[in-house]
Amino acid sequence: MQCIDSVLLDLPEGVVTKDQDIISSYVTDFRRQYVGATAALLRPRNTAEVQAIIRACAKHKVGLVPQGGNTSYCTAATPSADGQELLVSLERMNRLRELDAENLSVTAEAGMILSDLQRAAADVGLMLPLALGSQQSCRIGGNLSTNAGGINVVRYGMTRDLVLGLEAVLPDGSLFSELNPLRKNNSGYDVKQLFIGAEGTLGVVTGVSLKLVRRPRQTITAFLAVRDIVSLATILDAAQTQSGEAITSFEYISGVSLNLLLGAKGHLRHPLEQESEHYVILEAATASPVLNLEECMSALLAELYESALISDGTIAASEQQRADLWHLRENIPEAEVHHGGSVKHDIAVRTSRLAAFIESACQLVRKYRSDAILSVYGHVGDGNVHFNIVPPDGTDKAIFKRSVEQDISPEIYRLAFEMGGTFSAEYGIGRVKLDLLQRYGAKGKVDLMKRIKTAIDPHGLLNPGKVVP
Repeated sequence: MQCIDSVLLDLPEGVVTKDQDIISSYVTDFRRQYVGATAALLRPRNTAEVQAIIRACAKHKVGLVPQGGNTSYCTAATPSADGQELLVSLERMNRLRELDAENLSVTAEAGMILSDLQRAAADVGLMLPLALGSQQSCRIGGNLSTNAGGINVVRYGMTRDLVLGLEAVLPDGSLFSELNPLRKNNSGYDVKQLFIGAEGTLGVVTGVSLKLVRRPRQTITAFLAVRDIVSLATILDAAQTQSGEAITSFEYISGVSLNLLLGAKGHLRHPLEQESEHYVILEAATASPVLNLEECMSALLAELYESALISDGTIAASEQQRADLWHLRENIPEAEVHHGGSVKHDIAVRTSRLAAFIESACQLVRKYRSDAILSVYGHVGDGNVHFNIVPPDGTDKAIFKRSVEQDISPEIYRLAFEMGGTFSAEYGIGRVKLDLLQRYGAKGKVDLMKRIKTAIDPHGLLNPGKVVP
């Protein structure tokens, strides 16, 4: 504690909070499964104060955990329970630095809430494509640190695909700043990519420049009942072809997941007359005033009906109906919590193998626990499925989850690995997936990650115990 006290004495006035009543919400992870501890919460107001914090921690060899909106599923933003690390929240660094509409770019501080950044773009007739279920609370620095995905990856890619420039404070307190929003800059290594997906282990992101796109003039959203899960890739291909590659989202919802939500929230209604085992939400958007997306979608549905790939479907006739359809997709995790929570598996495989993975994983689970509730949904347009196992009624939920994690989860991860997939599509590594990275990560990659971490942060002070085994 003496080293921590020395750090705090070196910091600017107004940055340090020691009130544990305030700190308690910051040291509890998003899923409330892990509670850390810290002597103080540090809330810098600008990049210079972040530098001062990191310099003080480097001087006294004190670990530092960066935090954005505290929405990590892998405890990446939670300090250890021993209280030997300080916690730095970027929430006060939430200013918009520049919006260049003609350049289709925006530059913001890392603590800006994603939905606020989306609104700033919308105010000038543009759109930030990054869209997540947690966008009302997650912060853009955290989105970079985890390389967040979301519902628009099919069209616009992951967070790293939207980044034009970045500013970060390094473990010695020096500043890396390359914020100019250039689309072409081939002057050596693309250093900013090191910090995207690094979960705060190589530097604390303080600012970012992002690509914007023209706001769609037309958006068409459809909810479809799919006859057979093996046809998902075929339906996506048809949708991309009919729309001229205008598909932004292609989301799968299992019938079980939808029923969990409808059972948890009685005011919600099923969007179709007949139930199905499999559903898809697909959305197409264009800024073109000429392309008629409504005709494209009508032609697509006619093709899918004629080919017997879907049994039912509806197209949102208003913005409210569109919001209602997306509400069904975005609130499935809440339904799982209502039912006692779930054991989550964030899997990605090739889109061409996704249906086979889901079918094989379901068979695998039923072999171990025929009574398990399988809540399966995800961003199937990019091969990412959330394969979650929910305790059945009448069981001890804690015992059930421990049993699943011990006996079933390893088999699911092994299956994903054997199919050429990954155990972490968009949640990251944090603390909870270190063993999986050791087991399934490419050896050359893991070794190189260790060497990069050692070179940039030789004392292991930034987000210790996360990402790098």
